[in-house]
Amino acid sequence: MTDDELSLDGLTLDLSVFQRRKGHRFSSDDVVTAWVAMQVCPTPRTVLDLGCGLGSVLLHLAWSAPHATVVGVEAQEQSFALAVRNIAHNHLGDRVTVHLGDLRAPEIVASLGGPFELVTGTPPYFPATTATEAMDVQRAYARIEFRGGVEAYLATGAHLLAPDGWLVVCGDADAGDRVERGADGVSLTIHRHDVVVPRAGRTPLFAVWALRHTEPGAPAVVRTERTVTMRDVDGARTADARALRAFSGFPERFAP
Repeated sequence: MTDDELSLDGLTLDLSVFQRRKGHRFSSDDVVTAWVAMQVCPTPRTVLDLGCGLGSVLLHLAWSAPHATVVGVEAQEQSFALAVRNIAHNHLGDRVTVHLGDLRAPEIVASLGGPFELVTGTPPYFPATTATEAMDVQRAYARIEFRGGVEAYLATGAHLLAPDGWLVVCGDADAGDRVERGADGVSLTIHRHDVVVPRAGRTPLFAVWALRHTEPGAPAVVRTERTVTMRDVDGARTADARALRAFSGFPERFAP
């Protein structure tokens, strides 16, 4: 991977990341995941990002929680190399560490430490049957469930989550049943569900779920359901979109 293949793009007001021009690139699902994570767990001391890719959620959380120790794990070698470079580029190596490996592997899970007060993950959305030979390898592993989907992220996250911690995962807006079943299987309870819509009246882009360990005998959780709309019916940025920009430290734009 040469520098000619990369662009350097702003992630927050103070952080920038190298990413492949024609490979996997960070997007709104990464920012919304970090945004929801910091709303439910505003001052984490220990953070884990599963399948951290090039480090977009990982680094945003490190920037948003400046006193936290942050750990990531990524199995795709190109993405891992970019995460390492992006940590160094942003001078965060003193409190941000990434591991190369499959988040389902027991030896990798054991190497991550924990427990963690906040665990995040943005798993691939699509089953392996959707793979095409022409797809870029890095993009394919970020989008297709070659190494497990949301269920694997929930299982590893539950194992490493502190008793009173928060697990925040992003996924296909239609994956609600899978998240419910995966959470039940590892004794997690969904506390919050955010559906992200690109424009009022349009089909959702994706969803984010915030979960905690299930407390035996505790009253049933009243789940918070939210819709995050990026543009109104006229195409103008909404209050939600402005809040996301503010979360990343960017000034408000005057143009819609």
